[in-house]
Amino acid sequence: MTEIIIESNRSTRDAWGDLWFYRELFIFLAWRDLLVRYKQTVIGLAWSVLTPLLTMTILTLVFGRLAGLPSADLPYPILVFAALLPWQFFSTTLSTSSISLINNREMVSKIYFPRIIIPTASMVVSLADLLISLGILACLMAWFGVEPSWRLLTLGPLFMLAALTSLGAGYWISALNVKYRDFRHLVPFVVQFGLYVSPVGFSSAIVPDKWRLLYSMNPMVGVIDGFRWAIAPSAGAFYWPGFIFSVVLALLLFSSGVVFFLKTERKFADVI
Repeated sequence: MTEIIIESNRSTRDAWGDLWFYRELFIFLAWRDLLVRYKQTVIGLAWSVLTPLLTMTILTLVFGRLAGLPSADLPYPILVFAALLPWQFFSTTLSTSSISLINNREMVSKIYFPRIIIPTASMVVSLADLLISLGILACLMAWFGVEPSWRLLTLGPLFMLAALTSLGAGYWISALNVKYRDFRHLVPFVVQFGLYVSPVGFSSAIVPDKWRLLYSMNPMVGVIDGFRWAIAPSAGAFYWPGFIFSVVLALLLFSSGVVFFLKTERKFADVI
């Protein structure tokens, strides 16, 4: 009896070519994730509106009212919501991508396709939530009288930076989670802890100057500061050294995540 083994013969260099070749599968998985996200929920898509609004309200009360932290001449809800855009994009992408391979174990174990499609497609759900949140932000800016500026044009590159950071972390944890299931318990802790150590509920300007570069070792610091700078012109002086440092770390996280994922994916079907 002849046994035929089908396996991939590719490198990191042509991984994105595979994504394009299997683009129909990518679209199918992304659309499926969007439908499943709100299936059998009572209020459906309204969760995408209520979640950021409730989070903004809580952080505004805790950091703005009770702690009395400065808001950089901005209405505190705008300060917080501008930071929630990239943070919720990151946290949702990380949460969904980290368990995406486990949730699709039947596909992974039976047929060949570039596995990197699965965690990448999970980002589409986060993108949909981000677009909804941008609409909410526009309403908040109109309500508080915050006028937009040309800096909004930089949201595109800043979104790409957020996507690289999110996917880089997602590739690492999704690959590790296949063999070590403990990592699925790590993600909720990282998301919850990261919300408070990242400058979401406060401005990073309150961090002493001697610690700001070290604080930027969290790559989401640069992403959040960038979003806040682009959305609110009066957000204060931009800390360029920390932003550049965060960009470098985000690129390293993404590139290392891709390399690690591609090196370990050939074993996924055996251990999943």
